[in-house]
Formats: sequence, C-alpha cells, structure tokens
Amino acid sequence: MTRFLIDPTLADQTALVTGGLGGVGRETVRLFVDHGVKVVFTYADGFEDPPAAQAFADGFDGMAVALPLNLMERSSVETCLRRAFEVWGQIDILVNNAAVGSATVAAYGATPGEQDRAMLQINADGTLAMTQAFLTEREARGGNAPCKIINLSSVGGGVTQIPGFRLSDGMSKSAIAFLTRALAAEHVHDGVDVFAVCPGAVNTGMLRASTLDRMAPDARGAFVARMPKGRLIEPAEIAALILFLASSYSAPLHGSVIDASMGLGVRPGLASEPLPAA
Repeated sequence: MTRFLIDPTLADQTALVTGGLGGVGRETVRLFVDHGVKVVFTYADGFEDPPAAQAFADGFDGMAVALPLNLMERSSVETCLRRAFEVWGQIDILVNNAAVGSATVAAYGATPGEQDRAMLQINADGTLAMTQAFLTEREARGGNAPCKIINLSSVGGGVTQIPGFRLSDGMSKSAIAFLTRALAAEHVHDGVDVFAVCPGAVNTGMLRASTLDRMAPDARGAFVARMPKGRLIEPAEIAALILFLASSYSAPLHGSVIDASMGLGVRPGLASEPLPAA
C-alpha cells in the first residue's frame, strides 16, 4: 500500500520524543516511524513500566528505541541525551512532550506544595534542561545541520487562563511558551527551528485522570458537549500537527506558539458555560 508522505525529506531523519508512552507521545512515535523517521522515545524512570516501553519499541522493527528519563534530575536528562545521540549518531528533531498534569503529579509529592514544585520542575525546568542538553550535545558533536525543537505546552497557561486550572500547571505551561519564543529569537538566523503546540482538551489518560474520571457520567457527557465541536481532540490530531512542524514546510512558523485547542483558546469559558439550547 502506498503511503502519503507529508514530506519525503523526513525519511531517515532521527527524532527524540519524550513521554513516548502517553497518548500524544505514543501517536507521535507511530506517525514518525510511518514517515521513515527513526525514533528514540523516553518513559518516566521509576514511574512507567520498562517492559511495556520495550514492547512498544519492539513493534517498530528496529526503528524505535526506548530510554528511561527523570526530568527532575539534570544528570538523567544529560545521560538520556547522550545515549539518544549514540543510538542513531544524531538527533534532528526534539519533541519535548513529557509532562505531568494536575492528577498525575500526585505521584511525585504527598502535599500540594510538593506537587506544585514537582509540576514546575518537571514541566518547566525539565523542558528547559532537555532543550539545553540537546543543543549542547549537538554543538559538541560539531552538528550545524538544521534541526527542529517542538515543545508541548497547553491552552491553559500557554495561550490563555482557565478558571479553576491548577496554578502551577498553568505557570509551567506558560514557561514553556516563553522558552519557545525566547529560544526562537536567539536562533532566528541559524538552522534551529523552534515551535510550541498548545493543545486543548485531548482524549488522553491525563485528561481522564484530572477531569473526566472525577465526574458522574451525566456531568462528563455535558463537559464533552461543551467543548469546541462538541468533542475531545484525539491524540493523533496533535501528533499530525507535530509531524507537520517536523517537516521542511514549517519554516515560516519559526517561533510560533500554536493554539491547537480547536477554539478553547479563544473561548476558554466553554469549560464552564452552560450547554447551548437544543
């Protein structure tokens, strides 16, 4: 069967996707491999199952490799980057996807204060550390070929404010949007392209844990009905946007912080507005 390739030049490129076992990360790995990109993906060291990560990698006939990563430890970040470069000899595309949300951060601290610190450390400082280590390792290896850095932020914090959104969550996503713009400004004249994607309500385990699973069935249905287009965004839709940004066609978008919320970013009150009349 002939596959449609968004950009044939993606074939034989290499990518590092953090958080490759989650919804968006998992779909991004699949889509990259479908387009000929060789992938290293990470899983949360100490929190996600190494055999499950290896089983996922084994399904790609040698095109994907799994590595552990702890975004709270700079030494882990640097080791992961070094090993990722050693796997394929280079990394052309960095996707900073790994993060914790309002519910999943509970595994990192017993108190709200501990959880808030972990949220900021993993989402904001972790993304910063990974990006800095990527650029440092690339430079140390004499790399000056074009590359892409694609950061995952969120509509809440990255684009707008949503009432009731955990403050540390929104702050961490706002930091990612700032990092994207600042880094893009520094690399406006070289081959490093930088972008941020700000998804809205994506149908992932993180959204289910933080929001949907805490609702009664009727309330859950009403919440989804209030979302733009009356549905959740699917992880594969965000992965397709990441694939486009990884392609050669995305150059004019350098420095963009992209609202990928299907309209929630321009109407954040949908999270609490009453349903429209039938």
